[in-house]
Amino acid sequence: IPLLVRWPAGLGCNGRVLDAPVNSEDLMPTLLRLAGVARPATVEGLDYSGYLRGGPNPGDGEAVLSCVSPFGEFARLLGGREYRGLRTNRYTYVRDLTGPWLLFDNERDPYQLNNLVGRPEAADLQRDLNTRLDKKLRAQGDEFLPGPTYVARWRYQTDATGTVPYTR
Repeated sequence: IPLLVRWPAGLGCNGRVLDAPVNSEDLMPTLLRLAGVARPATVEGLDYSGYLRGGPNPGDGEAVLSCVSPFGEFARLLGGREYRGLRTNRYTYVRDLTGPWLLFDNERDPYQLNNLVGRPEAADLQRDLNTRLDKKLRAQGDEFLPGPTYVARWRYQTDATGTVPYTR
């Protein structure tokens, strides 16, 4: 999903394209820094404010994808499931609790129509992305447990389908 940041007073008026996968948890530390507000110790994520101002990319070119528990229209009855994934500039790799689920070469298949999971020609790539995802999850302390574990831990409410509903 493209991320657009516009702040002429702080970032200038000339548009630029920066090629960096950004995690959702990176938004808060970045915006806090841009606003000149101290980052609380409990805030996770990377600060991309320097990168937006022309400095080095603080990331490693990988973003973690996560669905802790199905929510909204992604109900279990419709195929919703918990998953974790890794998005690089070129690849999207996702696994659910049973193992590898999706693998796409975003350069050759930008519409993600050709799932490479389980294909012999992609076995080394799948193994490499899985190892990199494991490393990221360990660094985040993500045990990748079944969704109901987190629903109970965080006291979320579910609807009749066992899905965390959108709230208004």
